[in-house]
Amino acid sequence: QVQLVESGGGLVQAGGSLRLSCAASGSIFAINAMAWYRQAPGKRRELVASVTSRDSTQYADSVKGRFTISRDNAKNTVYLQMNNLKPGDTAVYYCNAGVRERLLSRWLDLWGQGTLVTVST
Repeated sequence: QVQLVESGGGLVQAGGSLRLSCAASGSIFAINAMAWYRQAPGKRRELVASVTSRDSTQYADSVKGRFTISRDNAKNTVYLQMNNLKPGDTAVYYCNAGVRERLLSRWLDLWGQGTLVTVST
């Protein structure tokens, strides 16, 4: 079974930093784009950052200059380095990836279970 497992969330004061990780595990043939989304209470899920298989990145305007997305293809892992965090960044962060499984050679749109990031004032 192919799945995404996230880690790295927690409580941090405004101005602090956190690093999220998301590792894909299972019988994987290839991974296409990987991304981080977030959903704050009472709000819709929004795209935070994404990275293609060729390391092309894009960011939401609200996080540009503060967050950095990167990937380690050897580890099937995507990271989100979050600096200068603000209370408005408080949300559940979800990892998303397009994964081609090896056994049936089919593409899957996978989501992680979510990790809570809380930024206090």
